[in-house]
Amino acid sequence: MSESKNPAEGESFGPSPLAVTDHLFFERPESALSREAAGRILGRALATAEDGELFLEYRESEHLALDDGRIRSAGADSALGFGLRAVAGETAFFAHAGELSEAALERAAATVAALPPEPGSTPAEPPRASNARLYTDANPLLGMEFAARTRLLGEIDAYARGRDPLVRQVMASLTGEWQAVQIMRADGTRVADLRPLVRLNVTVVLERDGRRESGSYGTGGRFGYRALATQEAWQGAVDEALRQARVNLESRPAPAGEMDVVLGPGWPGILLHEAIGHGLEGDFNRKKTSAFSGLLGKRIASPGVTVVDDGTLPDRRGSLTIDDEGTPSGRTVLIEDGILTGYLQDRLNARLMGMRPTGNGRRQSYAHAPMPRMTNTLMLAGTHSSEEMIRSVKNGLYAVNFGGGQVDITSGKFVFSASEAYRIEDGKVTAPVKGATLIGNGPDALTRVTMVGADLALDPGIGTCGKNGQGVPVGVGQPTVKIAGLTVGGTENA
Repeated sequence: MSESKNPAEGESFGPSPLAVTDHLFFERPESALSREAAGRILGRALATAEDGELFLEYRESEHLALDDGRIRSAGADSALGFGLRAVAGETAFFAHAGELSEAALERAAATVAALPPEPGSTPAEPPRASNARLYTDANPLLGMEFAARTRLLGEIDAYARGRDPLVRQVMASLTGEWQAVQIMRADGTRVADLRPLVRLNVTVVLERDGRRESGSYGTGGRFGYRALATQEAWQGAVDEALRQARVNLESRPAPAGEMDVVLGPGWPGILLHEAIGHGLEGDFNRKKTSAFSGLLGKRIASPGVTVVDDGTLPDRRGSLTIDDEGTPSGRTVLIEDGILTGYLQDRLNARLMGMRPTGNGRRQSYAHAPMPRMTNTLMLAGTHSSEEMIRSVKNGLYAVNFGGGQVDITSGKFVFSASEAYRIEDGKVTAPVKGATLIGNGPDALTRVTMVGADLALDPGIGTCGKNGQGVPVGVGQPTVKIAGLTVGGTENA
């Protein structure tokens, strides 16, 4: 792998991921497992399997939180372990341990070796090789001393209070982790990845005339703390949190009823992720539990709607050089000009559906088996301006930011809460509203998209996706989008 520069860190990449992970897992004086022993045990465990792997992981993580000028919590953790999986047909046997030793791996191998072989099966081809490196290998936890991080949080508190006399509370946190993984296969194939991840969160509470409202902003990605410690980054986060809190102080009850909705660019792509993206994951479609099952090649969205999942964007929170099965990340077109063209696949579901893996086999940790998951899911830009969309709406809602939501994968029904939204009246954005919820059906909403903006934006780097009890970092993005006739829940009649 060639050396290159990472724009977020300004550093050259160090030793290869394989060299680093070999040292972590096999070559330290305290190591209780050699690479040769791991390969031998793995080969025996997967002798009759179609597919499978040994997933080795080391992870360091830290968290530091400030509330009202004081450090309220601080923590650090590390984890080391492995997951061993054998696959035949639709069946997978999985075992894991929170220690790395020959004895532990032998016990796991005895479990997965009991997998009944699939008649007439042949071993699956290994993932193709990749020289891509999408982020710095540097451990972000080593790039900024604890005292410097506490000072940064203190500066955030002081800056927020100095910007607005209405500030009553400031909460800020820094989290970082460094994950080192190596994936071994029975045929001797080995791949590795070194993954940094950091995040800054700021929340402020303002009070005026007895009314309290909050605003929050977060940012992060696959780089080091230094990218968050610049004045531009952390002051920008504080300013945005303050802006949202001021907007909320002016908000009035949200309207209710069916109306046109204009979704802002960037983070509102979380609705796309939840209401549509999960339904395009391979396992749901193989089992025919998705609202999009059996619709490949069919029109499922309005013309002009193109959706991709792209794990190759440098430094983005959802990006991966390789997925957790060793497949290089890719850019998968899911919907092209309204036509369903693909699903997100791990190795197991791709093989059973007669498709290729797309680099979307992900797991939360060594203690979890991989499954199809999103990386960075985006709706691509169109041709309209946001001003044009606003002018076209007589009575509607402009939703700029979202909080939580719920989705039923089988039916596609969703409910999402807007954390920042405004009335649109006679083609103009007017008063901010509070308590608005968007209610609809993902497949139906795709057909109601009438205008797609030219202002594609990515989220600031805060997303975490949950599925089957596993959480993984993800990214979302979209341009401004107009959806006709969406149901808005609120406390005031439209």
